[in-house]
Amino acid sequence: MIEIVSGGQSGADRGALDAALEAGVPCGGWCPAGRRAEDGRISARYPLRELDSGHYIDRTLRNVRDSDATFIVSFGPPEGGTARTLECCVSEGRPHLLVDAHQVDATRAVQLLLAFVAEHHVRRLNVAGPRASLEPRAHGYTHDVVSRLLRDAAEVD
Repeated sequence: MIEIVSGGQSGADRGALDAALEAGVPCGGWCPAGRRAEDGRISARYPLRELDSGHYIDRTLRNVRDSDATFIVSFGPPEGGTARTLECCVSEGRPHLLVDAHQVDATRAVQLLLAFVAEHHVRRLNVAGPRASLEPRAHGYTHDVVSRLLRDAAEVD
């Protein structure tokens, strides 16, 4: 079973956490102090732990370190927090898969992600991507991919 880790920000992060909650698989991660997100306080529905720091980069780094690998969704070249997540993965030498949703449809993304998870023996997958304000499709795309990943991975187990 794959556990989903994410920071709880609107958009891709919550898409992944929502998929995990709906599938009944373990999920969690770290969020900034005060459970701050661009749309206000992160709901207690998401089982996240607060860092002492309010800095998003601290949260990102902790989620990268606490996971076996990271799946990063982008819509075009990574920018903002998505680019910082990629930089954290590279600087920490952590396995990561970057998928550009403009280039890769959800079906192909699931195939790539299943192969990546198998290759790296991933049990704790950090998922990151753009905030809802930067990319309104981030939640839906990420939710679809992670839901299908969890379903297909369960069939393989």
